[in-house]
Amino acid sequence: MSDDTGTVLRRAAAPPYPVEVRRRGQAELVVRRFLRHRAAVASLVLFAGVLLLAFAGGALWRYDYADITSAVSAPPSLEHPFGTDNLGHDTFAQVLRGTQRSIEIALLIAFLSGLAGTLWGAFSGYYRGITDSVMMRLADLVLTLPLLAVAAVLTRGTSGSWWFVALVIASLQWAYVSRVVRGVVLSLREKEYVEASRALGATDRWIIFRHLIPNALGPIIVNVTILVAAAILVETALSFLGLGVQPPDTSLGLLVSEADTAVSTRPWLFYFPGAFIVVIALTINFIGDGLRDAFDPTQRKVRS
Repeated sequence: MSDDTGTVLRRAAAPPYPVEVRRRGQAELVVRRFLRHRAAVASLVLFAGVLLLAFAGGALWRYDYADITSAVSAPPSLEHPFGTDNLGHDTFAQVLRGTQRSIEIALLIAFLSGLAGTLWGAFSGYYRGITDSVMMRLADLVLTLPLLAVAAVLTRGTSGSWWFVALVIASLQWAYVSRVVRGVVLSLREKEYVEASRALGATDRWIIFRHLIPNALGPIIVNVTILVAAAILVETALSFLGLGVQPPDTSLGLLVSEADTAVSTRPWLFYFPGAFIVVIALTINFIGDGLRDAFDPTQRKVRS
């Protein structure tokens, strides 16, 4: 009787179908967490649409940003969706060109700042001691500088080359990333795998580039993403002051600057490039929020 009862209980406890347990990798967990952030996913789609419109739409649009048409100060219409300026330039073509240039500047700033800040923070956090003190004091000095004022001084009298503007802004923003990376590396350098690598004779450079920086990629990616939004706004401010991109080239900030006196008479010249600035900055900030949640090591549970 007891044997029959035990058999029945074991059969009842057994699952009616085989259960397959699959181990999810870190990349898959990050993607799943990011996809649960609806605002970030929507922002990513919208930002991808802006990129496609700026870089592909400009080549397909009937007007070039430098073309002068017969329509002068024309309001938005089917022929000119964003209207024209007082010289006859198609505003839609100019906004596409300005968006393309502003995004190029922002991405270059984020890349240069992220690269310099990552290396600076990684070496500072790994070596600690006097090396850490000197390197972080230099980073603190950069952080105390008023970004817009210093950038305005450095770009004054230049030809307004967009790559030079990006280089100046990047030289003033890398310290933010270095601070974050240093804090992460200070924690990672005490891990067992770092001690094991050191015991096996690995060089400091190998440990930094093979173990520390790859394991700090989460915070690095998040901060570099946020830098893109900040770079867009800084470039816009510089161009608005006439110290950024210069004609005949254009950017969103320059378009807003040139239209600041026409808000009441030709509002389309001001509001369309301004709307693109707002959309780009907001979408990138939401994407950064989604990446921050996705790379958060405390979020272990992911629904299947």
